Amino acid sequence: MGKEKNPRRVADNEAMAKLRMLRTSPQKLNLVAGLIRGKKVDKALNDLTFSKKRISEDVKKCLQSAIANAENNHGLDVDELIVAEAYVGKNLVMKRGRPRARGRFGKIMKPFSEITIKVRQVEEQA
Repeated sequence: MGKEKNPRRVADNEAMAKLRMLRTSPQKLNLVAGLIRGKKVDKALNDLTFSKKRISEDVKKCLQSAIANAENNHGLDVDELIVAEAYVGKNLVMKRGRPRARGRFGKIMKPFSEITIKVRQVEEQA
């Protein structure tokens, strides 16, 4: 009687995780996402662990979530996973300001962003 099951948003050999409302600009977050694109997941985790960027800790959490989704929900082998896609999107912008000279008002934009990470299982060539 219930509803039909939703179709999968990713392929059978893929899993994804999404992290929203990250308190950084999309431009800065994209620098960290570019650091891990196309790499094996263990190498990507190492790169994020030793990165000096503040937001890399949150990106690491998202990557670990994608790996856990692949292992637990889709039965994929963790040792054969690569970061297939890592893309960044805009989210809301908090608008703040401060008074300036001659009665003016300086706008301060505080942007938020979101990141989506897809991992894919690839068989190693012997």
